[in-house]
Amino acid sequence: MKFGFDIDDTLINLRAHAFSLYNQKLGKNIPQEVFQALQRVEIHEPFGLTETEGATMWNHSMEEIYFTDCPSFEGALEALQLLAQQGHEIYYITSRPKQYCARTREWMVAQGFPVKDSHFFCGMQDTEKVEIIQKLALDVYVDDKPAVLETLGNVATKVILKNQSYNQQVDLPRMNHWNEFLKIIRVNE
Repeated sequence: MKFGFDIDDTLINLRAHAFSLYNQKLGKNIPQEVFQALQRVEIHEPFGLTETEGATMWNHSMEEIYFTDCPSFEGALEALQLLAQQGHEIYYITSRPKQYCARTREWMVAQGFPVKDSHFFCGMQDTEKVEIIQKLALDVYVDDKPAVLETLGNVATKVILKNQSYNQQVDLPRMNHWNEFLKIIRVNE
């Protein structure tokens, strides 16, 4: 089978990692419960930052957010390693900016994710992600962004939404934890 995965907030807990970094950088101690209650992707509001200040903070922190010790979600790495061992094709499709593509691929390999260069797509907008998913004719695609998954409603690809506080309003097949993944896709463990 052919599997596609978004990276940020699907395989790795990027926003929670960034939230912790913001606490450090701004000398705050805002609890994770506040983060977990956020109803949007952006994380700046609990820190009292405006939209502009939040965008500036994110843009100036990207290197640190992307390439430090951001953890993968529990069970994500093991699930993808198992799929690779079983001979399935694994594709990564991320909207990370183009200037970070090579380093992102290297970082994913260093974390132990099974990555083939020809199966790594990076630096596109959400509409371009949809085109790639359709072109690859993926059997399953997992993402946290409803906008991407809802656009795939007319294709044969099975879509799975990685549960996040900001996507609760969406009615799509949902995965709360990676330990559910193999059961959802019905691939033998």
